[in-house]
Amino acid sequence: MPEIPQTTGRATAQEGPTQLSQRAYDRLREMAINYRFRPGERLNEGALAKELQISRTPLREAMHRLVSEGLLQSVGGRGFFARPLDVKEVCDLYEARLALETAIVRLACGRASRDWLEAMHGYLDRSVSAHESEPLERLLELDEGFHERIAECTGNLELLRMLRSINARIHFFRWVDMQGRRDNTQAEHRALIAAIGQGDAETAVGIAHSHVARRQDQIIDGIREGYARLYMGEGPQAANGEGPQAASGEGPQAASRVSNSPSPEDQ
Repeated sequence: MPEIPQTTGRATAQEGPTQLSQRAYDRLREMAINYRFRPGERLNEGALAKELQISRTPLREAMHRLVSEGLLQSVGGRGFFARPLDVKEVCDLYEARLALETAIVRLACGRASRDWLEAMHGYLDRSVSAHESEPLERLLELDEGFHERIAECTGNLELLRMLRSINARIHFFRWVDMQGRRDNTQAEHRALIAAIGQGDAETAVGIAHSHVARRQDQIIDGIREGYARLYMGEGPQAANGEGPQAASGEGPQAASRVSNSPSPEDQ
């Protein structure tokens, strides 16, 4: 597993408990989202606290937050575990995303302003300019930003919060999926914004449904490919030197960060 980037910095006298917990949360969340901990393995709190240069109290506060968000697992008396690659959970999340996004699009058709539509066309133009040369991680960031902006258009902050939560939990699988859809995404996004701009809810919902929907066999194939990519040393942010060893446990500190204990499901 790769080292936590040095930008994390040392704890300072100016950092209170809340800041320390937030710093740990930010770093661990990024690692959990991108499966930079091996799926299903127990985390070594002592090694993580030492690496983040904080005590175990703010570290555990951060871990409990991630458990509540579905990004880590906690088993009483046994500690914290990286989430497994679970077919049922991923299928459920894609199904939830489909229901949520189509509801968001329907609402947006009645609430989109002219200013918002102009801003979205500008966003898509910027996305096109990045589309040819940017790594997949950046393209996925732009794609998530597109869908979250539609949620913001509804004015319903709860819908936006739920979408961001789902996006975080399927981020890795969408990174895998994006590799086969790079050339189609922009056209689908433009068609969706055009339908929203016309207030054509049925067309917009149909576009959103076909854009987001995945069959169970496609999801299972994506999970299999995800396993292969993780254990080949590939993953989001690998281009920055932070991802290749995360799953294989071949990094210099992998053995200290992640124990060899079986996952909760194996007990």
